[in-house]
Amino acid sequence: MGGDFTIDQKRYLEGFVSGAKAVQITRGGAQPAAPAVAAEPTGPDAASLKAMARFEAEGKKLSPEEKGKREELGLDSYDRMRSAAHEGAFPKGPDVFRWKFHGLFYVAPAQDAFMCRLRIPNGILTHWQFRGVADIARDHGGGYSDVTTRANLQIREIPSTDGIAVLEKLVALGLTAKGSGADNIRNVTGTPTAGIDPQEILDTRPLAREWHHYILNSRDMYGLPRKFNVAFDGAGMIGALEDTNDIGFQAIVVREGFGVEAGVWLRLALGGITGHKDFARDTGVVVRPSEATEVAAAIVRVFIDTGDRTDRKKARLKYVLDAMGFDGFLALVEAKLGRALQRLPAEAAEPRAEADRLAHLGVHAQKQAGLNYVGVGLPVGRLSVAQMHGLADIAARFGDGDIRLTVWQNLLISGIADADVAAVTGAIDALGLSTRATPLQAGIVACTGSKGCRFAAADTKGTARAILAHCEERLAIDAPVNVHVTGCHNSCAQHYIGDIGLIGARVPVNDDGDTVDGYHLLVGGGFGTAAAIARELYQYVKAEDAPHLVERLLKSWLAHRQPDEPFADFTRRLDAEALKALAEAA
Repeated sequence: MGGDFTIDQKRYLEGFVSGAKAVQITRGGAQPAAPAVAAEPTGPDAASLKAMARFEAEGKKLSPEEKGKREELGLDSYDRMRSAAHEGAFPKGPDVFRWKFHGLFYVAPAQDAFMCRLRIPNGILTHWQFRGVADIARDHGGGYSDVTTRANLQIREIPSTDGIAVLEKLVALGLTAKGSGADNIRNVTGTPTAGIDPQEILDTRPLAREWHHYILNSRDMYGLPRKFNVAFDGAGMIGALEDTNDIGFQAIVVREGFGVEAGVWLRLALGGITGHKDFARDTGVVVRPSEATEVAAAIVRVFIDTGDRTDRKKARLKYVLDAMGFDGFLALVEAKLGRALQRLPAEAAEPRAEADRLAHLGVHAQKQAGLNYVGVGLPVGRLSVAQMHGLADIAARFGDGDIRLTVWQNLLISGIADADVAAVTGAIDALGLSTRATPLQAGIVACTGSKGCRFAAADTKGTARAILAHCEERLAIDAPVNVHVTGCHNSCAQHYIGDIGLIGARVPVNDDGDTVDGYHLLVGGGFGTAAAIARELYQYVKAEDAPHLVERLLKSWLAHRQPDEPFADFTRRLDAEALKALAEAA
């Protein structure tokens, strides 16, 4: 580090300054006789505008989304959004994209309605906020909410007239949807058991809140080339899947004798995007917790300068890192910071405790003596208003008042006294929910699917429910198995990291072009210390056949595994044809 910039880095930095002027050159390359000098962009949008101009100066065509942002950034559309609500009109053209800056997604043709996605730092709400969201879903939505794989909530089936009312009522609850969609930094995730976890190294709640508020109050954080994910993992019992994020901060304890103060630091990983078959990779950089927001902001700002503005499929941090290399990218981050980053070898950190793949369900002791948290299983993340009211009542009466969402599409109620555990689990059962930590229930994840998303090729939530019901009746699974069902290549349910992953596909059923819901099926994915990208095993499986196929795969594992062999290891040990033969015979 610290040496001269490479040619690529110099080009990026030079373009940053000169791009706006260079765009005045004519297509033929000749200078006009009396060139008009473009005004240098100023203000918080300057960096993104200069990045757009640089790509155009290089003869490249901006994506429609970039042109739309330059004409009017979504943050500036609120007046027009209000007018459209009064008229009962949904957005059209570029406005569909712009409305997402405020958290409103027009999801036609799946539903002729808005979906609103919230921002909930570290996934933690108070019981009264949770009840308030339920009331909004009742009064302005479809009467339910979905817990997402970013420890977040979505309200669906919002009519055209009610989007603004939803946004304003969320603010009245101390919540917001701002920046939860489009080319923005998405919901900030952290360890769900932060502050109550017996094995955690670091309470991630203050870090997630600080970064959340920094994003909300820094307009330039909305000038990204594409979406961006950040997670804080405190080494607790429930993992935060930080290695699937663009930035993953991982709490470690640094030993004595490595040239820095011993104690708690954050290890920095960059470039995770499992939908593109890549995990965040360790950079060797360690950051003090108090520096996390400053370092994250510098990383995002370098991404604003350097990310692709022409090809949406390549407009993610991973591709900047692939092009520049980690050292080259970090040199630009250090230039933003005005100082060198601290680097330590892996052996400087003490070993971290492993996460428990079942710890997000059931009753678990907190580090506070006599208190417990209770993990509640939600059928593929969906909750009715009545269930939300009931859970809010339980948290208020028996718990510490908090409801904690997880990336596994479920929630925790914390602060339950030992004497109240039986009453709480009984009340949860009475709501039609469960605290049972069965391996399949713990590992089922599904995105919205075709009933709520125009990109999805299949009803993922329906398929996930069918797989769970079918397999739990027929199999005695004795070890964790994750089944991730996603509807399209955006991979919101992260099918590549599942023991079994299914990605939606239209399956032909005749020569007339008719199709039905279906999937390609993958096996062998993993996360954390077992991180791996799943490989495809079957193509074009009808949705109605998926539960039977998953059952046969699990049966073949139970019958032919080596002692204590996890499902993913079993599928990696055998080649595709051998796995298929065993499944066929099961």
